[in-house]
Amino acid sequence: MPERPYTILSCGVSIDGYLDAATPDRLVLSNDDDLRRVDSVRAEADAILVGAATVRHDNPRLLVRDARLRECRRARGLGEHPMKVTVTRGGRLDPAACFFTTGDCEKVVYCDGVVATETRSRLGALATVVDAGDPVDMRCVAEDLWRRGVRRLMVEGGGQIHTQFLTAGLADELHLVVAPFFVGDPRAHRFVGAGAFPWHPGHRARLAETRQMGDVVLLRYAFTGAEAS
Repeated sequence: MPERPYTILSCGVSIDGYLDAATPDRLVLSNDDDLRRVDSVRAEADAILVGAATVRHDNPRLLVRDARLRECRRARGLGEHPMKVTVTRGGRLDPAACFFTTGDCEKVVYCDGVVATETRSRLGALATVVDAGDPVDMRCVAEDLWRRGVRRLMVEGGGQIHTQFLTAGLADELHLVVAPFFVGDPRAHRFVGAGAFPWHPGHRARLAETRQMGDVVLLRYAFTGAEAS
């Protein structure tokens, strides 16, 4: 069986399972304690992956913020920040996005084969563009990342990307942070969409950790036997 990185899905949701509200304003699902936790998980990763919609809508930097954590990475012979990875079907990515313009780290874009040439032309030297199939095959993405030296992958969303990793059986852990409010709007995006999930009611994930951080709670689930400490 081809090898792939140990993969952690990281997500914040409302009590009723929404990733955001159906408004232009970004919904804050975290707090300072959780942001510090996310920073430490990022620092342990070889790569951080988000979908193209997250790059467009949230414009994330995906960097390790804490200088001490960056120094620990340097002491291990690593760059200050993990590789940044995104996945796109249509190649609609802005070269001026923070994903591409911040952080001295490798950036890799996996895209649908029919737009690979156009995407390479648009991004130039900002990122390595990889034809990942037509449509994009997430297992091929994971296996290619392994070949690029990625042994520990952190996936930060959005919901479509999490759904693809879960339905393909590519997730080893889920770090789910629950915020203390409801959204209650079916127009908003949920944590995962429809799909044939291997972790159905008869095949339960294992709750590996619960942690209260102020007014939010971390639920850490293990999907495989190779649970990281």
